[in-house]
Amino acid sequence: MEYMQAPATSSQGNILCCTCGVPIPPNPANMCVACLRTQVDISEGIPKQVTVHFCKQCERYLQPPASWVQCALESRELLALCLKKIKSSMTKVRLIDAGFLWTEPHSKRIKMKVTIQKEVMNGAILQQVFVVEFVVQYQMCDDCHRVEAKDFWKAVVQVRQKVYSVNLVVQVANSLENAHEGIDFYYGTKQHAQKMVDFLQCTVPCRSKTSQRLISHDIHSNTYNYKSTFSMEIVPVCKDNVVCLSPRLAQSLGNMGQVCVCVRVTSTIHLIDPNTLQSEYFYQVFEQLTPQTSCSLHTLAEVWVQKTSEMNTNQQYHCRTFLGHLLNIGDLVLGFDFANSNVNDEYLNKMNPHHVPDVVLIKKSYDRTRRVKRRNWKLQEMDKDREGMDTDDERQYQDFLEDLEEDEALRKNVNIYRDVSKIPVESDTDDDGAPRISLVEMLEELSLTDATGGEGADMMTE
Repeated sequence: MEYMQAPATSSQGNILCCTCGVPIPPNPANMCVACLRTQVDISEGIPKQVTVHFCKQCERYLQPPASWVQCALESRELLALCLKKIKSSMTKVRLIDAGFLWTEPHSKRIKMKVTIQKEVMNGAILQQVFVVEFVVQYQMCDDCHRVEAKDFWKAVVQVRQKVYSVNLVVQVANSLENAHEGIDFYYGTKQHAQKMVDFLQCTVPCRSKTSQRLISHDIHSNTYNYKSTFSMEIVPVCKDNVVCLSPRLAQSLGNMGQVCVCVRVTSTIHLIDPNTLQSEYFYQVFEQLTPQTSCSLHTLAEVWVQKTSEMNTNQQYHCRTFLGHLLNIGDLVLGFDFANSNVNDEYLNKMNPHHVPDVVLIKKSYDRTRRVKRRNWKLQEMDKDREGMDTDDERQYQDFLEDLEEDEALRKNVNIYRDVSKIPVESDTDDDGAPRISLVEMLEELSLTDATGGEGADMMTE
């Protein structure tokens, strides 16, 4: 403790302390600091030990009365929260400075050094420095408590697609779990679930049903507690699927072929007739099909193909395809073999056999090993255990990366980053014509050192 003295405008002599007689500079109390310390304690009434509550599940601190905030150790947010704990007892003093003292991170103790001032005897201003210790106590917040009690969600979005897998770009929900033929997304509020529903309706063709269940009712305040369920059924048609249209629908589309290929699925379904290159966009795919003819960017070609398992035979198949701008002699192409398959489809089995193609080609196949080696870009992913992915998950992930390379419209809203760990290839003599992503479409990945001017920032400026 010490007292603050105004600067002297003229030379003054010392005086004797009125208590102990020690020579001191003149001050309003006429007492030395040691004697003032025995007479006055300006930190009296300010607690030296305070309790703060911390939730281990979500790592948030309780900010009275009922809000929980995310604060890092020794951060400005945590300092403000601790000062609010002792603010009510500091109304008669002036806060000069406050800062943290280092403590062991696992000690459950937070120490704060506080400097205050107060006017005492006869206008003397005293300044004192003391330490307030905050004891961290664990307490589960309401949100985490509801999660542990299995009662954390107010709305669920049930996404279903009756195919092998659900391929969607989804938002992050409070919780999600796999379900039969889809995924369930759980949300804490109905508004967040509605945003998910709006996102799905703008992304893929689907139809929705909404229901709610009454959980509780307060008769005194006339409030109701509901749990809402949004059932989203996504159209079962996926990219690269072969679709057989009904005779009536094909006739209404200008005698379009019944056997079509799905080339893209967005908010509409894009179908193409491999025999005529006639393309259609479909809306309202469940109740009614409303077509809109568009010009095609593909090239019609007649090809002869041979199955890889019949390379030593003379068995060949003739077909028309919309991949004429991609195929060359000797290429490997993927497709459906209708000549040797048993398809259980109502419309296909009733078609004239002469109108059913022997083979429907879907896409050109490239060497995956070469594509992975040449791929100099990557995607940012959520934290997950890649070692726990099975072979099928890894295959689907590689298929998605290849779809991004082949479809410019698909990667329009995807952030693609340059992979600095890949060594650039100077020459590529074994190029098989596989599509690539140009450097213009790639972003530079930033780190904390880039923002603070560390080594990362120096590397970026070279």
